[in-house]
Amino acid sequence: MRIMGIDFGDSRIGVAVSDPLGWTAQGLDTIEWKGPPEQAADEIRRLAEQYGVEKIVIGLPRNMNGTIGPSGEKAIEFGELLARVTGLEVEKWDERLTTVAANRLMHEVGMKTSKKKKSVDRIAAVFILQGYLDSMRK
Repeated sequence: MRIMGIDFGDSRIGVAVSDPLGWTAQGLDTIEWKGPPEQAADEIRRLAEQYGVEKIVIGLPRNMNGTIGPSGEKAIEFGELLARVTGLEVEKWDERLTTVAANRLMHEVGMKTSKKKKSVDRIAAVFILQGYLDSMRK
């Protein structure tokens, strides 16, 4: 079963997809959007169809104390929109510190600053999806 991971943001959405067996996550794309969220959801629907995705996991940003703030509310709303647009199950996954981990990884491998902005969301989506996949095997 192929699963898609989403790191939702106000202007960029990182996208990752699992291998067909659901073992590993690979980064696909970063969707830049400024228009209506339906436009971004439709792009994700196209990617989901292209890769034969059966489920979507969207990162749910929580505050460090576990509460859901404004970013979390937006991710929940976008997840509900994705479910309607794609017809797929959309599961929320705690994404605390995934962007921090993505930035740390890029720094450790010496990635140029100019490339970091376009990569951080895709790498965060990989961390979200890989965390989910790993939890499914336990």
